[in-house]
Amino acid sequence: MLLENYAEGHWQPGSSGYRDLRDSVTGKTVAKTSSVGLNFEAMLAYARTIGGANLRTYGFHDRAYMLKALASYLMERKEELYALSYSTGATRADSWIDIEGGIMTLFAVSGKARREMPDGHVYVDGILEPLSRGGTFMGQHIALPLQGAAIHINAYNFPIWGALEKFGPAFIAGVPAIIKPASDGSYLTEAMVRMMVESEILPEGAVQLICGATGDLLDHVTCQDVISFTGSASTAGMLRARPNIIENSTRFIAEQDSLNGCVLGLDAAPGTPEFDLFIKEIASEISVKAGQKCTSIRRALVPHKFMDAAVKALRQRLAQISIGNPRDKATNMGALAGMGQRADVLMKLDILRAENPIVIGNVERFADSDGAYLEPIVMRCDNPLSKTDVHSVEAFGPVSTLMGYADTDEAITLLQKGGGSLVASVFSYDTDLTCDLIMGASAFHGRMLISDRDSGGESTGHGSPLPNLVHGGPGRAGGGEEMGGVRGVMHYMQRTAIQGSPAAIANITGEWIPGAKVRKVKTHPFRRVYKDLHIGDQLQTKSRKVTLADIELFANSTGDTFYAHMDADAAKANPFFEDRVAHGYLLLSWAAGLFVSPAPGPVLANTGLNNLAFMTPVYDGDEIKVQLTVRRKKRRTEDYGEVGWDVEITNQKDEICARYELLTMVAFTE
Repeated sequence: MLLENYAEGHWQPGSSGYRDLRDSVTGKTVAKTSSVGLNFEAMLAYARTIGGANLRTYGFHDRAYMLKALASYLMERKEELYALSYSTGATRADSWIDIEGGIMTLFAVSGKARREMPDGHVYVDGILEPLSRGGTFMGQHIALPLQGAAIHINAYNFPIWGALEKFGPAFIAGVPAIIKPASDGSYLTEAMVRMMVESEILPEGAVQLICGATGDLLDHVTCQDVISFTGSASTAGMLRARPNIIENSTRFIAEQDSLNGCVLGLDAAPGTPEFDLFIKEIASEISVKAGQKCTSIRRALVPHKFMDAAVKALRQRLAQISIGNPRDKATNMGALAGMGQRADVLMKLDILRAENPIVIGNVERFADSDGAYLEPIVMRCDNPLSKTDVHSVEAFGPVSTLMGYADTDEAITLLQKGGGSLVASVFSYDTDLTCDLIMGASAFHGRMLISDRDSGGESTGHGSPLPNLVHGGPGRAGGGEEMGGVRGVMHYMQRTAIQGSPAAIANITGEWIPGAKVRKVKTHPFRRVYKDLHIGDQLQTKSRKVTLADIELFANSTGDTFYAHMDADAAKANPFFEDRVAHGYLLLSWAAGLFVSPAPGPVLANTGLNNLAFMTPVYDGDEIKVQLTVRRKKRRTEDYGEVGWDVEITNQKDEICARYELLTMVAFTE
C-alpha cells in the first residue's frame, strides 16, 4: 500500500525516499510512505487563503453540524479502519478506543459547540464591562478564529483519536488543519482522511495530510498559525526552540512525556472496594494498548502496610491476560507498535530495573518472537523518596512501578516528583484524604480522578481523556491543554477586547445589550416564528399595581411567609427594606402575566432563565412594567430554535427592579 499525501486539494505520493511500515505482529511491510516533493509553504498558503476563508463563511453551529455529519459518516465506515488497525498491534478493544473513541470525540465537540457557543461568527467571552457613568461606553471580550493553519503533529499510539481530538476543536473554531501523523500507523490516518475527503462534507481546504516528514513546514509558520504536538519532551523542546516560532510567538500546544501516578488510600485495605478498583485499574492501564498510552499509570503509590498484598493481587490479575496476535479473539493484549518501540521500552527498563527489582513479568518471554510483544512488567520500589530514575524515566509500554509511602504528605510529595503529569488518580473512600491529595497535588496535574465504591461502576477510569475535559498537564507533560469543550476551541481563536457604544458592540456580537438599538414591534413577539424574530425586537407592556393583598395571597398559597413579606416592623428593621416587600418570585410571575401571549403559537416552551438579579425592592402601591427584548437566538433542531429574551422589570420611577434572561423554544414555522 503506497500512502499518499493530501495537499492543496489533491492526493499525491512522495517522489522518493519511501519508508517501509511494518506489521507489528508479523513484521511484514504493510505500507510505504514519503512526503518528499511536497511544497510545504504552498500547503500553508492554501490552508490560510482557501481553507480558512471557506471555513469562516460559516458560523459555529454550521461547522458543528458539519462535524456531526462527518462523525456519522466515519462511524458507518469504521470496520474498514478496524481491519487496518490490527497491523498496529492493537486488539479490537484497543482499537475501539482509537477509532470509535476518536469519532465520538467529534460528536461530543459538535454537541458542546451547539449548546455553549452562539449561532453566529463571534464568540462572546465573559460579561459586558461598563466603562462609563452614563452607559454609552462599554467593553466586551470577543473571540474570532485565527487566520492561519492548525498544524497537528500526532503520536503513533492513536492514529485516529489523536488526529480527531485535535481536528474537532480547530474545525469548530474555523481554522483549517494540516494533519501530520507519526509514520507508524499512518496508514490508518490516511484511510480516515480519505473518508473525510470523500464525504464531501467539509469545505475545500479544511483538511490536508502529510504522510512522512514535515520538511521545512515549520519554517513558514506565522503568528496566526497553531502547532499542536503530541510526542516526546525532547522533540517538543526542539520544535519550540525554532527561531521563527519564537519570533512570531506562534502558539505551541504540547502533550508530551508524563509519569502519571495513582494512589491507594491509607484506608483502602485489601478486601475493600477501593483496593479492588486500584488493582483492576493498574492491570488495565498496563495492558490496554500494551501500555502505550500517554495517560498510563507509571507510578502506583501503595501504603507500605499494603505493599505485599498489592503485589500478590496484581500478579494474579495480570496472569489472566492472554498476549498474542490481536486478530485472535482470545487475545487480551497485543503487540507494541513495532520492534523499534519494543527496543526503546527495553532500554528504558534496563535503567529502571537498576534501581528497582522486577516483581511481576519476564522481559525475555518474547525475545525470539517476530512480533513486538512484551508482557506486563511491574517493579517494586520501597524507598521512592530516595530514587531518581523512577520519577524521570518513562518506559512507554506495559510497564509500571509500585512505590511504597507512609502518609498523605509523602504521597503528595511523590506525586509532585513526576514533574508535571497529565493525570493522577486516588482510590480511597476517605473524603478528607482525597481532598488533601487534590489540594496538594492538583497544581502538578491536568486531571485528577477520585475513584471509590460510589463512582467506580460508572467511572471512565484513570486513562480516559474526555472531550469535555481538558487533556494536558503542566511541566514535563508539556504545559498545554487540548479538548475541554469550548476551552479547546479557544486555542485556535484570538481573544480581543472591543470598546465602544452599546449599539456598536451589539452589532458586532449579534447580541442585544442595554442601550443598543431596538425595534418596537406591533405584532406581539410571541406570535412570530423563529426566523421572523430579530435581535433587538422589543415589547413594552402596560403597568400593574402591587397591593398587600397580592403579596399575602402569594405568601399563603406558596408557603413563603418570610418575615420581610408579612411583618412590617421586622421588614423595616432589615437594612435592605423600608416596609413589607413583594416576593422576588412574585415579580417574575407578574412579569410573565404582563408579557405572555396565552394563545397557542410559535412559542413552544419556557426552558429556564439566566442571570436573575433583584435590584430595587417593590412595595405596596408600586407599579411595575416589563420591557421584553430579543437578546439572542440559537438553533436547536430543524424544527425549533432557542430565543434568549432580555426581561427588565421597572417601577413607576423607571428604576430597575429585576433583570434576567428568559429562554424559550420557538418553532421555525407555524
